[in-house]
Amino acid sequence: MRQAGRPTVAIELTEDERATLQRWARRHSSSQALALRSRIVLAVAEGGANTAIAARLGVNRATVAKWRHRFAADRLEGLVDAPRPGAERTIGDEVIEAVVVETLETAPKDATHWSTRTMAERHGISRQTVSEIWRAFGLKPWRQDEFKVSPDPDLIEKVRDLVGLYLSPPVAAAVYALDEKPQIQALNRSAPILPMLPTTPSKATHDYVRNGTVDLFAALNIATGTVITDLRKSHTAADFIAFLNKIDTEVPAELDVHVILDNLSTHKTPAVHEWLLRHRRFHFHFTPTYGSWMNLVERWFSALTTKKLQRSAHRSVKALAADITAWVENWNQNPTPFTWHKTADQILDRLAGYCRAINK
Repeated sequence: MRQAGRPTVAIELTEDERATLQRWARRHSSSQALALRSRIVLAVAEGGANTAIAARLGVNRATVAKWRHRFAADRLEGLVDAPRPGAERTIGDEVIEAVVVETLETAPKDATHWSTRTMAERHGISRQTVSEIWRAFGLKPWRQDEFKVSPDPDLIEKVRDLVGLYLSPPVAAAVYALDEKPQIQALNRSAPILPMLPTTPSKATHDYVRNGTVDLFAALNIATGTVITDLRKSHTAADFIAFLNKIDTEVPAELDVHVILDNLSTHKTPAVHEWLLRHRRFHFHFTPTYGSWMNLVERWFSALTTKKLQRSAHRSVKALAADITAWVENWNQNPTPFTWHKTADQILDRLAGYCRAINK
């Protein structure tokens, strides 16, 4: 009995067609649909029944048959999606190119960057069209990020050293990320803070009264998330040494102590060097110049600021210190370690890519 259905069509590829299909199948910029169709046609060209190819590629047999016949009829053009119905585009490629180039390379005479309205007026198009072009090309001229490339001659070595401590800490050792948060102000609003009400947020006056400052030393245990802190009136080398003594008493004597810290001058005074010679289990690891973002304790300082200090009011330094101490004690009852994810190679590769991009 004759088999029902459409007859199988044999596919023979030219060298150019095979090369194009292989490129479409593996190229990252290809759509997933086009990559799958290319793999189907390549498999069909190698021979075999639709059922076997469908099972190997994880698709329906009818899908294999469809693209077999489509390629046989229209070759490579048959694999590309046909244009979708809708209104024809009224903005030419030259206008789109001009908008993109001017957004990237020029600025209006009375501003530092283009807006949708000024760009629309310049080209006689609607601001909605300008907005669509900017979205399509990922342009946001109203935004400006900050950056600073570290000039540290030991940048690569320091990045690898710190990331190694985070991702693979040494055995029989405690690793602490240490820093100071100086000049925390005891601020009191000029009027009482009004509580939040339904449909109305909490309100505070924009002006305030300064009631003194306090300096906070903090050392974050990267393994447990617990924090050792000390509140002082200043952050001199003597204060720093006093804090190191506190860490020394709280860390078990059988453990080495690796300390991650920035390049503040008080961390490198002769008195600090002498202290290190007397305490051989302590090892300092400095962040790169302008690289304080690599110190995980900065993330803890951010939590302290946003969760406690930013919206608090204090009538005295004593009240501020008590508030900070209570917050730290509460944190240490249920500490949350901050996990480092990026490898040193990922950080350095991204930095190298950025440097290449801005130097083109």
